[in-house]
Amino acid sequence: MIVVINDEGQYSIWPADREPPAGWHAEGAAGTEEECLRHIDQVWTDMRPRTVREAHDAYR
Repeated sequence: MIVVINDEGQYSIWPADREPPAGWHAEGAAGTEEECLRHIDQVWTDMRPRTVREAHDAYR
């Protein structure tokens, strides 16, 4: 399995032997499903999509 990320900064896992779907690209981490999910838990600390985070930060 590999960890994939989209343009909104959302993470998922994907089979390593398949091309990620349109709009997603490999993030760099790979391993078992459990290892990939553990990695996502560590790096994806803000679940809001990138555009929502940026809009919120612009009004601070």
